[in-house]
Amino acid sequence: MNAIALGPLLISTPRLYAFGCALLLLLGSRYLLGLPAKPHGRWFNGLLVAWLLGARVVFVALHWESYSATPIDAIKLWQPGYNALGGLLAGLAWTAWALRERLLAMLGGLAMTVGAASLWLVMITLAPLGQSLPVASLPDAILEDLEGNEIHLTSLANQGDLIIVNLWATWCPPCLREMPLLAEADQQEGVSVVVVNQGEDLLPIARYLDEQSLVFRYPLRDPQQTLMAQFQAPGLPTTVLFDQHGKTLDVHVGELTRAQLESWLND
Repeated sequence: MNAIALGPLLISTPRLYAFGCALLLLLGSRYLLGLPAKPHGRWFNGLLVAWLLGARVVFVALHWESYSATPIDAIKLWQPGYNALGGLLAGLAWTAWALRERLLAMLGGLAMTVGAASLWLVMITLAPLGQSLPVASLPDAILEDLEGNEIHLTSLANQGDLIIVNLWATWCPPCLREMPLLAEADQQEGVSVVVVNQGEDLLPIARYLDEQSLVFRYPLRDPQQTLMAQFQAPGLPTTVLFDQHGKTLDVHVGELTRAQLESWLND
């Protein structure tokens, strides 16, 4: 799972690891670089800004086709979409410039910046907070669509499509923001999108989909939130990608972006 729940908040585990590494870098550099408080604060704050902007700019450049339709998404910094190498290069460039008059501090800052990035990569790889897939394949569950017809989820694996199962609710703002993307993906050949509402009555579901003119082949209801339990979802939205045989490929907790959705469908 790529997120954990802290009360009502969903926190991405890569971002949580990054926060921990940044905190360690802050403490270590404060005592090891020998910089006065003011120059140290200027360097470190600038490093964070340079890293975030560099990572975002490189990611958007590499996925410009996904952002070209809605360029404003590029400045939605709370959404996923950062390139680690781009961030590291920007951070190193800032460190070299900001500490150019202090050679030893500059070399130490460069080394510690690389070290923090390496530690983050190790944590992403080892995933101490857990990264195992909650389900190996489409769950053996029977749900109803909006017309009361029973849909056996495992039967969808017989169609030869990539299968995207999205858990959502009408009270969840990020769920609603990603619904048009999912509806668009559902129109593509070789893709089946299953939107499974969690815990709500039929009326608000049908009203929302009708008002937004959203059409899905498989809009399902899960009044008992059984898939939330089976997917071990810490919150909504949660989206699971399955291959043509119903085997789990990936899990994403939180709002999907167009870039991530297209990477799923094109890889």
